Amino acid sequence: AMAQARKTRLLISTATVALQEQLVNKDLPALAAVLPTPFSYALAKGRARYVCKLKLEQWSGLPGLDSAEMFEADEPPPPPVPSTAARAGGKTQDPEERRMELFDSLAQALAAGSWNGDRDQLAEQPDAQDWALVAAERHTCTVRHCPRFRQCSYYQARNALAEANVIVANHDLVLASLGMKTLPDLDNCLVVFDEGHHLPAVALDQFSSSMDLSNLRWLDRLPRIMLEVGEKMHSELGEDVTTLARELKAALHDLGRLMMDLLRSTVVGYDGTQRWPGGVLPQALHEPVALALRLATSLARVLDDLGAQIKLLARDDPSQALHCSMLYARLGPLSPKLGSVVSTCELLLEHGPQPLAKWLKSDTGSGLVVLTVHACPMVPGDLLRQHLWTQVRGAVVTSATLASCGTFDYFLAEAGLSGNANAHTLEVQSPFDYSTQGRLMVVETAADPKHVDAYTREMVAELLADLAQVQRGALVLFTSRAQMKVATDSLPAALLEVVLVQGQMSRTRLLAAHQARVEAGRPSVIFGQQSFGEGLDLPGALCETVFIAKLPFTPPSDPVEEARAEWLKTLGRDPFAELVIPATGIRLLQWTGRAIRTEEDFATVICYDKRLLRSGYGKRMLKGLPRYEVLRRVNGVIESAAPPSIKPNR
Repeated sequence: AMAQARKTRLLISTATVALQEQLVNKDLPALAAVLPTPFSYALAKGRARYVCKLKLEQWSGLPGLDSAEMFEADEPPPPPVPSTAARAGGKTQDPEERRMELFDSLAQALAAGSWNGDRDQLAEQPDAQDWALVAAERHTCTVRHCPRFRQCSYYQARNALAEANVIVANHDLVLASLGMKTLPDLDNCLVVFDEGHHLPAVALDQFSSSMDLSNLRWLDRLPRIMLEVGEKMHSELGEDVTTLARELKAALHDLGRLMMDLLRSTVVGYDGTQRWPGGVLPQALHEPVALALRLATSLARVLDDLGAQIKLLARDDPSQALHCSMLYARLGPLSPKLGSVVSTCELLLEHGPQPLAKWLKSDTGSGLVVLTVHACPMVPGDLLRQHLWTQVRGAVVTSATLASCGTFDYFLAEAGLSGNANAHTLEVQSPFDYSTQGRLMVVETAADPKHVDAYTREMVAELLADLAQVQRGALVLFTSRAQMKVATDSLPAALLEVVLVQGQMSRTRLLAAHQARVEAGRPSVIFGQQSFGEGLDLPGALCETVFIAKLPFTPPSDPVEEARAEWLKTLGRDPFAELVIPATGIRLLQWTGRAIRTEEDFATVICYDKRLLRSGYGKRMLKGLPRYEVLRRVNGVIESAAPPSIKPNR
């Protein structure tokens, strides 16, 4: 209503595509039904969720493309994934044949108008490797110069955005689109950031960079493709790209060897992470990184110039549009690869008053040694203040977990809004009466939670005894996979058919199985980790008890968090009090929030970590929780443990 009164538009940004679709399919229609003034709304998603019609035609073999002008992939396509039937031992099908059938069916559905090109609208989601071959990507798109532009699924969706009063996007898209005209300018609309507590993490991800030092084969293809495209454009490249690419590959190979030597000096085996303290790159790496930056920058400049020439020809001679689109698509996959080298090297060489987190990682999970190097800013508030809030005309940031430990201080700092005279906070009451609808019971173990093995043994014993009493639905949240495995391996026979474990089947199947069991009158318990502690909606009998194995501190191994804590200590500040406690308080609030989902629910939260009642920081976190009836259980005896001051319902 405020946007309508100001004759402007409303941009709603939320955390995930699933939440976007809930807004578009459920919440906004409900709002439109009761508002006196009608309004239109549309969903905005990134390019990669839409099909590229030109690529799909090429792969499907439908008429419309000159076979001599096919896209040539910059590398062989990934091996097709066997069908579900083949994996299950049923009737087999050649994977390549299955892939071609997929592309044929997509092309026919698109041509018939029964599908709009949006991946999320498909009844069965295609394999990610298959989809990547036909996805719309910015680096392979000539936009208005493409001969399929008028039928482009992505740009048809963009056109719908132009007509909408309300646009529903997500945080990744909003931050990635700053200054790119994909969405309305933030100074020319009003914005709602739903699930706003995710904004700081999204900002760090958007402004980080990494490069792979293991697979450098693309540098063998790069000069050949550039020279072939340049020849077809009758264009002199102006640089010896063959020599530049060969020298860049050698520089990156040498850099990878040096970094692996550094890693092996501190890590046993080939899996591990090494962070450089203070964000200071070892002196031995300065010259190789600078050399790689110079070479990659020169190649990127030639690549950009060649792409600009292709677009110019397509604009000036529309009869060449198809030819130009093919050439541009061949160059496209090279651009992000070169871009990652340039941006990562730039960040590695950057050093200022506020250091960056810089680290290298080796991983053999794929069966090969994959060595990557990373660089990332540490303070999300600075990024959001500089890149987001300076552009925003007016915004509401909302979430059930913006406040932590009873205040907004942590979120305001992380979001770059501390001290902003235009930022105002408001905590509104919940429709739930937590004092009568819920109980929080803290089970006090003899073992200290810091003594991991002894605590886990005692906690699991208490947990299994409690699980035996579950009559309907329950959720157990663990802080680590190892902790969850100990509990799973300890299940007695009577509970093996009751417990569903995250990772043993897809999330959708697991939740469906849980609901079916509860609706059939049988007990069902879900074992999960952090991703099940947020956004999981199990109302009523589906979740009458939430078990929290341990206070959800994050493992102290994240390189960015490590680097930030190190930096704060050099400033005489306490990272545990300033960052760790409020972040854990938010996760604890999310985890307890799985218990009561409607005004009719009654649920119990059982936490096995005595620090929630015994430590100063635990009591601080407790202040941020709803006004549950608080109980303590020691040696099976239950007593009241209500702290002297707990916040009212929110």
